[in-house]
Amino acid sequence: MSTPESEHPSADTGRPVEPWGRVSDDGTVFVRTADGERPVGQMPDATAEEALAFFAKRYDDLAFEVGLLEQRVRSGALSPDEATRSVRQVRITVAEAQAVGDLAELDSRLDALKVTISNQREKNKAERAKGEKDRIATEAEKIGEGKDWRDGANRMRELLEEWKALPRLEKSLDDALWRRFSTARTTYTRRRKSHFSELNEKRDEARDAKERLVVQAEALAGSTDWGPTAGKYRDLMREWKAAGSAPRAVDDQLWNRFRNAQDSFFGARDAADAEQDAEFAANAEKKEALLVEAEKLVPVTDVRSAKETFRGIAERWDAAGKVPRERMKDLEGRMRAVEQAIKGVEDDQWRNSNPEARARAADTVGQLDSSIADLRAKHEKALAAGNEKKAAEHAAAIEARESWLAEAQRALDDFS
Repeated sequence: MSTPESEHPSADTGRPVEPWGRVSDDGTVFVRTADGERPVGQMPDATAEEALAFFAKRYDDLAFEVGLLEQRVRSGALSPDEATRSVRQVRITVAEAQAVGDLAELDSRLDALKVTISNQREKNKAERAKGEKDRIATEAEKIGEGKDWRDGANRMRELLEEWKALPRLEKSLDDALWRRFSTARTTYTRRRKSHFSELNEKRDEARDAKERLVVQAEALAGSTDWGPTAGKYRDLMREWKAAGSAPRAVDDQLWNRFRNAQDSFFGARDAADAEQDAEFAANAEKKEALLVEAEKLVPVTDVRSAKETFRGIAERWDAAGKVPRERMKDLEGRMRAVEQAIKGVEDDQWRNSNPEARARAADTVGQLDSSIADLRAKHEKALAAGNEKKAAEHAAAIEARESWLAEAQRALDDFS
């Protein structure tokens, strides 16, 4: 509390008077403000000095609270919004304070805090703006290095609008951040223009290539050389895909011409295939009937007659023509089975009537008989000499040759 500058008798009561307050005859204590006096309390049983000292102590407590608030606000311990609310609350407390002292000074100090808070708010706003502009510049630099030509351009425009909505910073800092952002935009725009320029050039080349392919496709549309022409269309389609995209309107028009040429050719081929399929199906029915005749020859009882009959069936088989691909394996297999059955019987008869083969078989039987007799003699000799190893070797050789002899004898018996 400020120290009283003087004490003098009141003109009305004769009591001592303080600069910021007074005590009336009934013990009511008043505080002086810029708007005049107002009562702050009553102490009828105390002296004027005691009453003023009591309410001056309250003022000191209030001044301490203001000082503490000043310290917290200036140190940044409170956010601007928190500080504003605290100043508002303390100002109400000062306005309604039951205390004696320089309340106007406390109001003045609280007013000064409003300026401090405003400066802090502007500083925070500038810090946020700096962070936002740095974020914008960083994102723009990332876009500038990428290849997102559609969404990237849209995002660059959005970032520019975000930048315009932010407050300016200190000139050197603001200029530095703007240079980063502007350079990123310029780099991206230059690369984007270059990309689309190259793309347009490639599209023009694709248009020329596809126009040539359309001319070739249309020239082939009336061909009836089905296999080779279908292969040429496949080659043209590979070239079409490799040519890339022409300008959209032109690309669609060229594709319609190319597809119509293909459809015309393959439609004609499909119609020819359908006609051929009907012919082949009829041929298959003919061959089914021939198979019924051929399969009656099995089992073969008369080779000469069977061969003659089969030859006639085979001639009609060949004359019947082609059959559907899915029927070919089954029909040909059945026909071949009949042919092999006839041939098998013919081969058996030849083997049984071949004197040279019979002589070879008889000679083989004789040689094996002689070899077995010789081995048995050696086996007996080895046993007599007590040579069990040799005897075992001869016994194994005898067993093997007896097996061969049995096979050779069966072959010889086939000729009888």
